[in-house]
Amino acid sequence: MIRTLLALDGALIRGALALVLAAEHDIRVVAEVDRDDNLDQALWTQLPDVAVVDADLIAVDNPAPTGPCPLLVLADPRRPRGLYDLLCARRAVGILGNDVSPQRVVDGVRRLARGEPLVDADLVVAALGPTGPLTGREADVLDLAATGSPVSEIARRLSLSPGTVRNHLGRIKRKTGARTRIEAVRVAQNAGWI
Repeated sequence: MIRTLLALDGALIRGALALVLAAEHDIRVVAEVDRDDNLDQALWTQLPDVAVVDADLIAVDNPAPTGPCPLLVLADPRRPRGLYDLLCARRAVGILGNDVSPQRVVDGVRRLARGEPLVDADLVVAALGPTGPLTGREADVLDLAATGSPVSEIARRLSLSPGTVRNHLGRIKRKTGARTRIEAVRVAQNAGWI
């Protein structure tokens, strides 16, 4: 039996995938984790064989959850930033687009449980490609700004001073041609930079 943890944003999607996986004779969903839950803690508490994780739930400041099992990361093909760091940081990781069929996720869980590699070639190419005009740190700042975090929270999460965060936001606005932080987020998201 493959013990599987689901860490996906949104109860509807997570619940639907849990039903699909539970219908398989060799897979058992042992836990479900939401955006507000601690992924690392759940991985060590539940000790799954495989964890299916939404790429957006992997924190900007912790790109490699330290759990004891392989991760099957479901990523938005339009926003591959951060996947390269994840591939480099973790030995046991599989990556699929979040638009794949449920059967591909089922197959992916089985492959990772057997220790086989699993990588969507198009996502890897996109992850290795250019990420637009933003530096990695600027993209990290804008990712957190997109969640509505104030400057002080962004500074704390990224171990920066508030002044440095404001400087990054100023450069981001210039590079995106935006007048406001919200407009910069929209431009960067539409371009796939964040």
